Amino acid sequence: MNDNSTKSNPIKHWAEDDRPREKMQQKGYAALSDAELLAILIQSGTKEKSAVDLAREVLQLGNQNLSFLGKLSLKDFQTIKGIGLARAIAIAAALEIGRRRQLSESMEQKIITSSKQAADIFMPLMNDLHHEKFAVLCLGRNNKLLHVEFVSSGGVTGTVVDPKIIFKTALQYLSSNLIIAHNHPSGNLNPSNADKAITEKIKEGARLLDMTLMDHVIIADNKHFSFADNGLL
Repeated sequence: MNDNSTKSNPIKHWAEDDRPREKMQQKGYAALSDAELLAILIQSGTKEKSAVDLAREVLQLGNQNLSFLGKLSLKDFQTIKGIGLARAIAIAAALEIGRRRQLSESMEQKIITSSKQAADIFMPLMNDLHHEKFAVLCLGRNNKLLHVEFVSSGGVTGTVVDPKIIFKTALQYLSSNLIIAHNHPSGNLNPSNADKAITEKIKEGARLLDMTLMDHVIIADNKHFSFADNGLL
């Protein structure tokens, strides 16, 4: 006796209203679930699974969280049967586009007046990293955003930043004010003693160069900690 219960129902056999591409055309982007959007990227299924089935497995791999999904590697995606290198690249590229769009929208603010605005710029750069990186925002006298740049990269538990590199970048862009940031891959937002020490060192160096260190922001799991907001500057 043939058991067809495990066979997939290919998208081409679905009602037109339920097919992801047709659904997007007729009802708009917002009408589609995350799985349906991923299915469009995946394009086609296998003999056993539809593209939407594969997309659901991809989401399960990311704990149903698109932010966590962005931290996965190409090899991680390829652990799913039916997701080869080409499909893994398509998924990773789409997630990167989303990250860059978020960064672009944040940088359009141009005038930075709060730790939240600074964190909105740093988060797309740092949220998905598995190792610590240190970055600096260069600002003009009116807190206009001039430049953002990574100045250091380290391991899972820490990174060593050279203040001279920070000030070289700041002087290059004629900065008046600075905001520095780094990420904690562990998810712990609390600043370490080393974090506090480097903050004081950069604060003093900035003062000697007639600049102001406005804040040091720590990024972890879509949250941020502000030295300025917590009275540590």
